[in-house]
Amino acid sequence: MKVTLSCVILASLIVMGACTPNASQQQPAQDHTKHNQPATGGKETTNSSKIQAVWKFSSQTPKSNQREEVSIQIQDNTGKPIEKFDINHEKEMHLIVVSKDLSTFQHLHPGSKGNGLFTVTTTFPTGGDYKLIADFIPSGGEAKTESQWITVSGQAPSPSQLQPDKNMTKVVEGKEVTLAFDKLQSGQEATMTFSFKDAASKQPITNLQPYLGAVGHVVIISSDVEKYIHNHPLEEKATGPDAKFGTEFPNSGIYKIWGQFQQNGKVFIVPFVVEVP
Repeated sequence: MKVTLSCVILASLIVMGACTPNASQQQPAQDHTKHNQPATGGKETTNSSKIQAVWKFSSQTPKSNQREEVSIQIQDNTGKPIEKFDINHEKEMHLIVVSKDLSTFQHLHPGSKGNGLFTVTTTFPTGGDYKLIADFIPSGGEAKTESQWITVSGQAPSPSQLQPDKNMTKVVEGKEVTLAFDKLQSGQEATMTFSFKDAASKQPITNLQPYLGAVGHVVIISSDVEKYIHNHPLEEKATGPDAKFGTEFPNSGIYKIWGQFQQNGKVFIVPFVVEVP
């Protein structure tokens, strides 16, 4: 299936694949990794094909509302560090952090320490289970995504079930954003369009700025946190009032969508929940 200038990443259970620049086809979904149970900190390893991610956390038991350092060591299956990585949308690694109920979302960029080691400091806003998804491309190799569950101590919110949005228009930081699909059917290629207006004047917004080298980025995760899709825009240099993305939902069900855009030097995130038949 060809998706022009769009990168679609799909994974099942432990997420596989990653976004490659100027990708023209969807990466095949594969799962060579065992499903890891939630961790409580310390050292954890996930294994995808010949690549391993060794996860370490600064606290044996990470705590909510406390800065925690996350270390990700990328190595081959013999333990030898992977030393070189391709730049993918201005970064060597993208790290997505979501809570199990998908109420919390972070898009982080760990810094390289050399010899395949990446670190980043973040804060988990509440206790509970979180999934961390690392996106990277070893130089000369295939795009990879490695993930890890972690349990954070502290008060956890009451469990909530995702409900599809009835209104596909949201107001975020003074911007009115509408999401529309040309079709919404599992297993079929679709174009999703984000349209932007000034919330007060209702005038179209035409001065969106590049975020990580493109007009925007979209992350989509299924309600069971098993399917992960990362889309880049069909027209990367667009500035509004529309931003179009090609995507495909692998299965029917409920998905949460986060669109990330930038205006006047400030990044804003627009979330939507959809039910795919």
